[in-house]
Amino acid sequence: MRKMTFALVILFLLSGCGPASNTPTPDLPTLIPPSPEPSASAPTELVVQSTEEAQPDPQATPICISSQPAQADIDRALEFTGNLLDRLDWQKSYTVADGRVSVTWFSEALASVAFLEALIFPCGYEDPDLDFYFSEENWEIVFGNYESYSMLNECRLDDGTRLYQFRTVENGFSYDVRYWTVNDSDTRVIAMMFVFPVETPETAEEYAYSLFPQLIDCQ
Repeated sequence: MRKMTFALVILFLLSGCGPASNTPTPDLPTLIPPSPEPSASAPTELVVQSTEEAQPDPQATPICISSQPAQADIDRALEFTGNLLDRLDWQKSYTVADGRVSVTWFSEALASVAFLEALIFPCGYEDPDLDFYFSEENWEIVFGNYESYSMLNECRLDDGTRLYQFRTVENGFSYDVRYWTVNDSDTRVIAMMFVFPVETPETAEEYAYSLFPQLIDCQ
């Protein structure tokens, strides 16, 4: 029965994740073009500033990058899990959109789903930005097509890696969800989610340990 309904669960998950991918973070700086390069004919002048004058202006508008994924972003998303999901019957697909690369794997044998997003924050981000992005509003979109979901716990490491743990229900079956976020660079964040049936906790922990041995779950 679990395998018979698994295809529906896949559809619920993917349709739930889709809208989240199109939700911008409203409190991030507005995307602006880079500052123009100085003219080649402009005179060179050595300017000596005091320590106080040399301090960056906290109100200065940041220089932003393009939100369009580059080939390096696609490669990073596809290679993040190494060969972990090359075994068994995991099937992979991916999409590229403005601000993100999304990769989905599903295994009928395990009745499980893995989902990764390589997110681009064009003007950079700080912890408050991620707090806002991975908030209740985001979870309502991600799990919007499930019968129910509840957050069980959340925690993080000193390097900024976060883990959110959920319990979801669909078609009467319960699933454990682990959702990690990794500060990959100043403008990139990796979000990785595993969805496993509650009856297979050992398998879920095996996969969690393979990618995040320091943050398998929140104790």
